[in-house]
Amino acid sequence: MNAEQIIHALGALAQEHRLAAFRLLVQAGPDGLAAGALSEALAIPASSMSFHLAQLAHAGLVTQRRRSRSIIYSANYPTMNGLVGYLMENCCGGATCAPDGGCEPGPANERSAA
Repeated sequence: MNAEQIIHALGALAQEHRLAAFRLLVQAGPDGLAAGALSEALAIPASSMSFHLAQLAHAGLVTQRRRSRSIIYSANYPTMNGLVGYLMENCCGGATCAPDGGCEPGPANERSAA
């Protein structure tokens, strides 16, 4: 992903309802959820949910498909992984991360006390 795509994706996620919807879609897995189910789960009016889902789709974070009369939304895992990968690209100063996946800043990354 390039910087413009990253900024667009982060901007789409920088809103409470969109972040919550995206997290639900990640939890739902590849099967996704219908727009109505997302709207109900988050207690957001359907028209507002449609707006938020359109923003996530425009940023490439979700995909949509029609199933009968419903539109099913799913997290776009390659884009999500690209976003996380971009954010973690220089993790641990290029050293191997801890086995638990956590990052501990090395001496070169620590700020000196002022």
